[in-house]
Amino acid sequence: MSRLDRLMRPKSIAVLGAGWALNVIEQCAKMGFAGQVWPVHPTKSEIGGLRAYASLADLPGVPDATFIGVNRFATIDVVAELSAMGAGGAICFASGWTEAGEPELQAKLVAAAGDMPILGPNCYGVINYLDGALLWPDQHGGVPVRSGVALVSQSSNIVINLGMQKRGLPVAYVACLGNAAVVGLAELAGAVLDDPRVTALGLYVEGIDDAAAFAALAEKARALGKGIALIKSGKTDLSRKAAASHTASLAGGGAASSAFLRQIGVAEVNSPSELIETLKIFNVHGMGLGSRICSLSCSGGEAGLVADLAAPFGIDFPPVSEPIRERLGEILGPIVAIANPLDYHTFIWGDGPRTADVFTTMLSGYDAGIYIIDMPRGDRCDPSGYQPAFDAIVAAQANTGRPAFPVASMPENFDEAYAAQLLSQGVCVLMGLETALAAIKAAQIPAGVAGWRPLPALPPRDVHMLSEAEGKALLASAGIAVPKSITSPSLAGATVAAQELTAPFALKGLGFAHKTEAGAVRLGLTSLDGQTEMQGATGYLVEEMVSGAVAEILVGLQRDPIYGITLTLGMGGVTAEVLADTVTLILPATADQILKALRGLRLWPLLDGYRGRPKADMAALAQLAVQLGDMMASDASLEEIEINPVLVRQKGAVAVDALIRRV
Repeated sequence: MSRLDRLMRPKSIAVLGAGWALNVIEQCAKMGFAGQVWPVHPTKSEIGGLRAYASLADLPGVPDATFIGVNRFATIDVVAELSAMGAGGAICFASGWTEAGEPELQAKLVAAAGDMPILGPNCYGVINYLDGALLWPDQHGGVPVRSGVALVSQSSNIVINLGMQKRGLPVAYVACLGNAAVVGLAELAGAVLDDPRVTALGLYVEGIDDAAAFAALAEKARALGKGIALIKSGKTDLSRKAAASHTASLAGGGAASSAFLRQIGVAEVNSPSELIETLKIFNVHGMGLGSRICSLSCSGGEAGLVADLAAPFGIDFPPVSEPIRERLGEILGPIVAIANPLDYHTFIWGDGPRTADVFTTMLSGYDAGIYIIDMPRGDRCDPSGYQPAFDAIVAAQANTGRPAFPVASMPENFDEAYAAQLLSQGVCVLMGLETALAAIKAAQIPAGVAGWRPLPALPPRDVHMLSEAEGKALLASAGIAVPKSITSPSLAGATVAAQELTAPFALKGLGFAHKTEAGAVRLGLTSLDGQTEMQGATGYLVEEMVSGAVAEILVGLQRDPIYGITLTLGMGGVTAEVLADTVTLILPATADQILKALRGLRLWPLLDGYRGRPKADMAALAQLAVQLGDMMASDASLEEIEINPVLVRQKGAVAVDALIRRV
């Protein structure tokens, strides 16, 4: 039993604040709330047709949930009194706390709450459409349901807008976090997931406060068979680009949060429309949507359009198998070219049995099917002629046991009431072709690894950068291959010491984050005689140059204040940021997981023997990344390690540059 049970599923509700209280009372009445609603006001005897009580002490019982619609200073006193009387929880509506530069005031509120859960402050409230309980001071777009998805948001306005959707998504709960002073994201989301009537969870997130708790939430949702779809805002924040390394630039913005969500099996989407359509899939079909998709339409234009729009999402349409091809040819005749996407023409339009045969036969060879079908507008047209096609879609899903998605190319081309009617038959209508494709891709998110949690995060601290020589000595001590080298505080000393090395040499000036840009790298030298000083260098590093390299790869690890340690890998060298061909993972990660991620690089074929090129030893690179991860995990003083590049040979990998920052 969650400590939020009484707050989320109350049998009694107290409301404070005259205007806001009236709104809450009216909304509960509209939803048919069967419990008690108790207005509290010091001077009014009645609010919204209900008896008002002069104080909390005068209530006939202890409220399960309370909506506090009074000013922020009075809110603190109300919360303290509710906590003392054993109330189930409260919504703190007032703003003007930490978000307004008043963290001390918010701290007083937290202290006043004690063990009592509160949502907010600066929070709109909670709607429970299952039980008709609304602690909500405004209009909303929902209706009573027996089951449906839960929407949890760190923005009240975003979730208000989501609640006004006309796309046939049944919504069971709407809940806002506000400032999340007492109840955090994972706890609130977990409380609604615990309700067996909730089918899936949709989130709008501005920041994840506890990554380990959120990973546990995702694992719990998977165990319950309930998908999570999420919008994460703030992905375009470029503040970390001021850091010294390429890694900070390439792994900044939303790369870390997106990597974290992928690894825990949460479907990340980019817009409210994509969120709604993905949740519709989860609501009807649960988790684990397959990747083999077919598409059917009665138009060649639609077949071409779906193929073009699907490509950026990484959705392809596998060819039709020979047995299915033969059967479809028998039904459709010689004029129709059997392909996927399939343009089945209009020969069978209106013929229910033949249409059902085509739709079922095609779907039987795939994990799911897209059936592009736009309804005529009901105010000017007669949509009855489309009924055989819809019946055939329902039959195809029933006959195969596989998801059949009617998809309207534009969302306004489908009626909400008819979408609800199809939903009652277990069929999920998707609205907007491009949005539908994004949702289908999102719903294919694989499960996270059981028991996986990110490494603990550390607070920001002051760090300094090691010289390249110091950094490479540290790498060598961990068993990572580095070039044979010498260092000297002067160029003259380096010239003498280089006699111990075998040419060709690389001469590098120390004291630069990016040596190439500073002109502090000279390669392929057969001798150091005649070399000139490098302006600004604090010393010199001379290395034997590495031969036989197949690829230059960037490997970067950084402490992240939320997700622990990020690992970024990609095409490296001086053009790393221009190519921007990288993948990011959250540690810990195994060598196999790293290799799988590397295969997602656009230029992976160049590393894997494209057109007779030698293959790079990417297994050695993955093992090097694991070693670096172990270094960071075991040494809390390390803040960042970047090797750019690692020269990957046909056998083995050598770190030829190193930027390391530590406390």
